[in-house]
Amino acid sequence: MSNAPVHNIDVPAFAADPYADLTTIREGTGAAFVPQLNATLFCRRETIHREEKRVDLFSSRQPEGLMVKLMGENMLRKDGEEHASDRKITFPSYSPRTVRDHWSERFRAKTQEALDALAPQGGCCLVRDFAMRVCGEALRDVTGLYDLSWQEVDATSQAMIDGVANYHGDPALESKALAAVARINQAVERQLDDLPEYSLLKVQLDSGMDVGPAAGNIRLAISGGQNEPRDAIAGAVWALLTHPEQLQMIRDGQATWKDAFEEFNRWQSPVGMVPRGVTRDEEVEGVQLSKGDRVFFMYSAANRDPRVFDAPVVFDITRNNSPSLAFGAGPHFCAGAAVSRELVSQVALPMLFERFPNIRLEGDVRFHGWAFRGPVEVKVRW
Repeated sequence: MSNAPVHNIDVPAFAADPYADLTTIREGTGAAFVPQLNATLFCRRETIHREEKRVDLFSSRQPEGLMVKLMGENMLRKDGEEHASDRKITFPSYSPRTVRDHWSERFRAKTQEALDALAPQGGCCLVRDFAMRVCGEALRDVTGLYDLSWQEVDATSQAMIDGVANYHGDPALESKALAAVARINQAVERQLDDLPEYSLLKVQLDSGMDVGPAAGNIRLAISGGQNEPRDAIAGAVWALLTHPEQLQMIRDGQATWKDAFEEFNRWQSPVGMVPRGVTRDEEVEGVQLSKGDRVFFMYSAANRDPRVFDAPVVFDITRNNSPSLAFGAGPHFCAGAAVSRELVSQVALPMLFERFPNIRLEGDVRFHGWAFRGPVEVKVRW
C-alpha cells in the first residue's frame, strides 16, 4: 500500500471545488493518499509529465477498474502494441487532415442550424441548448451512429462519465452507465449495414476489427468526446464574458479563439485526472508504491502548478500553454484532440460570437466535478 501522506477530503466539497485540496497536496509533498478515493494523487506537473509515460509501472490496463467494468475494454485501457494498434486503426477518422477536409464543414453546418434555432429565443442555457447539441451532432458524424439523437449522445456520454467517476459506489450511477452502454451497442448493431465514410465505426470495421472491440472504442469516443468539448464551449464563453478585455483582444486580432480554448482547458481542466494501476513495488518522488495500488495523475493540479505557470489561477489567453496537460501526455495523448480543437476553437466559439455579438451572461455560473469538470449551466442573453 502507498505510504504517501494521508489527505482526507469531503467528497461533495471536492466535487464542487477540488482546487484547495489539490493545492495543499501539490504544495506540500506533491502526492498524497486520499482514503475516500482509495488512491494516491500525484499533483505536480513535472512528475505527472514524466511518470505518465512509464506505462510499464503505471499501467492503463485495469480490468477491475470502473471504466472496464462498466464500459468494457477500449483503447484507453490498453498499453504498448495493443494501444498503438488501436490508435493506428482509428487515426483515419480523427486525423487533422480528415478533420479539415471532411468533418469541419459538417460541424459548421450543424452549428449554424443550432444558432438559427436559438436566435429567436433571445437567450438560452449554453450548456443545454447550444454546446450539448453542437457536440452531440459532431459525434453522430464522427462515430457514424445516426441511430442516436444528439440528445441521446449527450445523455449516454454523461451516464458513462458519471459511472467511471463513481468511486463512492452509487448504485444508481452504475445502473445508468450500464443502460447507456446497452443503448450504444444497440445503435452500433443498427448501423452495420450503412457505414458512413470516415466514421469511426467504418474505419475500424474496414481494418478487420471485430464489432465488439470497435463498439468499445466508440463508447470511449462518446464518453470523452461529448462532455469535454461541451464543457469547453460553454466554459470558454463564460471565461471570455467575465474577461471582456481578453474577448476584445480576439476581436481585434491580437489573440485567437484557439488561445482562449487552450487557456480554458488549462485553467479549468475538463479532464481533471487519469487513473493508473501500479504494476510493481517501486518508490516514486519519495512515495513507496505497492503492486496493485491505484494512482491518479491530477491534470487539474498540474495545470495550475506555479513551478510551470506564472499566476496559474488567472485566466490569461496570452500565456504559453505548451506545457499544459489538458490533453494528457505520452502514448495516451488524447486521440480526438484535433476534432476537439476544430469543433470548439474554429467553429463553435467564433460562430457563436459572430451570430450574437452582444451576448451577455445572465446569473451566476457554477462548476462541478473533479475527475471531469465543467459548468452546470451558463445562461446568456443577446
